[in-house]
Amino acid sequence: MSEDLVARFRKLWDEIAPIGRDARSGGYLRYAFTEPELTLRDWFREQAERRGMPVTADGNGNLFARWGDPTAGNAVLTGSHFDSVPHGGAYDGPLGIVSAFLAVDELRAAGSTPVRPLVVAAFAEEEGARFGVPCLGSRLLTGALDPDRAAGLRDADGVSLAEALGDRPAGARPDLLGGWSTFVELHVEQGRALVEQAAPVAVASAIWPHGRWRFDFSGEGNHAGTTRMADRRDPMLTYAFTVLAANKEARLRGAHATVGRVAVEPNATNAIPSKVTGWLDARAAEPETLTGLVEAVRAKAAERARRDGTEVALTEESATPLVAFDGCLADRLAALLDAPVLPTGAGHDAAVLAGHLPTAMLFVRNPTGVSHAPAEGASDADCAAGVTALARVLGELTLGEPTLGEPTCT
Repeated sequence: MSEDLVARFRKLWDEIAPIGRDARSGGYLRYAFTEPELTLRDWFREQAERRGMPVTADGNGNLFARWGDPTAGNAVLTGSHFDSVPHGGAYDGPLGIVSAFLAVDELRAAGSTPVRPLVVAAFAEEEGARFGVPCLGSRLLTGALDPDRAAGLRDADGVSLAEALGDRPAGARPDLLGGWSTFVELHVEQGRALVEQAAPVAVASAIWPHGRWRFDFSGEGNHAGTTRMADRRDPMLTYAFTVLAANKEARLRGAHATVGRVAVEPNATNAIPSKVTGWLDARAAEPETLTGLVEAVRAKAAERARRDGTEVALTEESATPLVAFDGCLADRLAALLDAPVLPTGAGHDAAVLAGHLPTAMLFVRNPTGVSHAPAEGASDADCAAGVTALARVLGELTLGEPTLGEPTCT
């Protein structure tokens, strides 16, 4: 890896680093189709234009920049997303897009001309922070999400997805999917396994099954100062118990459970709530463990609601099954890069695409192990190593001459 590549990474990264950064928290507010994310989309188009890569949109908010014959099939797809969680880190998503453009530069500098076209993607609303459904753009593209349902999704201000897009989502695009042979997504690691293994880059093996569930707790709103404790029907108590139950049940099963979002009505200091809504994010290594975890939390919430004189309803908002990435492709890339192979508990657009074409992921070392928070990061040298790895992978897949022997996986 050259010092020149490290410098070029830093230069390109600095172009986007200030966009959407909150001066108070140091984190990013890059919600889908808001001004910061739209600015990054313009940046995407500018980068593609600099490289002579025509950009197309799929009607679902996803953008695609193409290098190679526009009529040729079996294109290799790479890229990631721009949007963030509230006050999230800089690298989750954008690193995959910046690295993709730099990988194109690396291949061109080496004199490579792709036999198979190369397509760089910017997917929409991967985090689900604005409209509540993660991987929204890739779910629409692949037909995993009904466009009519998606069109009616609303953000916290009541703006619908259709309004944000300027039209009803297009929905499934088999014409695009049918033209891609492989998808490779580079992403910052969301953990510290690479620190422990002293490796800058890894290949993903699988994504844990995971999902989001909404708990609606209802009771009786009343005065905080005049209502006797014995007379209260306080949904906040049921909610609080449910959060603790989720934590306990996850620990017992070796799973992950998080309640990181809550809404309270009327949300007044001197009022007993009439309604509390909490969102559970649950993940586990096996589908059966995840199902058992959510059911156990539901049962404990219901039992506590009977004691509190409240009511609780559970709604599944999204669910992603276990995604085992193409094993042949993962093995091939791990051998090419001499890189470790790791599972992950985080969801990605790659998980959605994996149901439709051979898919792989590369992880870049994160020294803090922190993600979805301002402390998320990676060194410029490791990011450059990620670019080099991605360029090798894309060169291997687009040049049409496998170097590792059979099977080629494509």
